[in-house]
Amino acid sequence: MRKQWILVGAIVAVLTAAVVLGIVLSPEIFPVEVDSKAPDFRATSLATGKVKSIADYKGQVVLLNVWATWCQPCRLEMPSMEHLQQQLGPEGLKIVAISIDEGGVDVVKAFVREYGLTFEILHDPSRSIERIYQTTGVPESFVLNKYGIIVKKVIGAAAWDAPVNRDLIRRLLAQTD
Repeated sequence: MRKQWILVGAIVAVLTAAVVLGIVLSPEIFPVEVDSKAPDFRATSLATGKVKSIADYKGQVVLLNVWATWCQPCRLEMPSMEHLQQQLGPEGLKIVAISIDEGGVDVVKAFVREYGLTFEILHDPSRSIERIYQTTGVPESFVLNKYGIIVKKVIGAAAWDAPVNRDLIRRLLAQTD
């Protein structure tokens, strides 16, 4: 009987160690990259004050951008994102820019006004989006298809209104099952 309990204890210890190791190594096991499912997140909408998650964008083509007001490359790419919003927002593109500014929302709101941004701005002062999406800095962007799969990942600023990006997004918007 004692040998059975030792065996059960050993199995439980091995399973516990495997779970802990899986949690610690989960970024390596499940990297956030092209062809992977976009992970869930929580961030607050500047417009409504409501907490949003990836589920709020189900069935939509999304340009998810992680940025900060103090980031110079972010400042450079925002006008191209706004231009893309004007061009493809009416066709169904959803641009979601998640600020990781640690201060209050006033700094982010002032930035949005200064740049005349009309796409959705979320705020994540806890910066958990960085861990969840395994970003290496800001800006970092992810283009998601209607099924929530990452089809493009860009580290650094991008010209989002460039023909190559517009064409990709138009193809994604036109996709049917």
